Amino acid sequence: MVIIHCEKIERGIDEMQKVRREELLDYQSYDEVRNEERERILPIKEPRRIALGENLVFLFENAATIRYQIQEMMRAEQMVKEAAIRDEMETYNSLLGDEGQLACALLVTIDDPVERRQKLEQWLSLPGHIYLKLEDGSRVYAEYDPSQVGEDRLSAVQYLKFDLEGRPPVAIGSDLDALEVEAALRPEQEAALMEDLKGR
Repeated sequence: MVIIHCEKIERGIDEMQKVRREELLDYQSYDEVRNEERERILPIKEPRRIALGENLVFLFENAATIRYQIQEMMRAEQMVKEAAIRDEMETYNSLLGDEGQLACALLVTIDDPVERRQKLEQWLSLPGHIYLKLEDGSRVYAEYDPSQVGEDRLSAVQYLKFDLEGRPPVAIGSDLDALEVEAALRPEQEAALMEDLKGR
């Protein structure tokens, strides 16, 4: 049974837009294949981790990376109740983009707590200034939930979606006055994001 489920997971990497219940292993079966799954998922996650400047890291998600996170949560909390599993699945699936979209978590990475607080206050409007650049030079700005942004400072983790209408990006950037920076995507990053767009 474990082998059958693992084959389903492998086939589903690019075919699935959202994680489905039948793809998930119970936490004990997952624990048996966890090392193999972690080795398989790391090369998937690596090109989808994109740094912008010194303090911004974007973790682009697809069904495979989200599935891994759900399985890790099920294992950590030893979930067996069906309602809890489905609630976890629904929460994580909501982080994925819809057809033609890319979704990611944005991490603001500043070690010093004083500097971090200052920057999060200074960069309060940052989510509205994050964009993906297309090959023709046009920009697609991030969509985000305003509740992620506090009244006086930004949360250090933001969840963003980009409605690219299936068009692949070539760069990522910020045009916030206090943080103007842009980075071209490396070929392997472009390929990974293209793969996710095609898979949808």
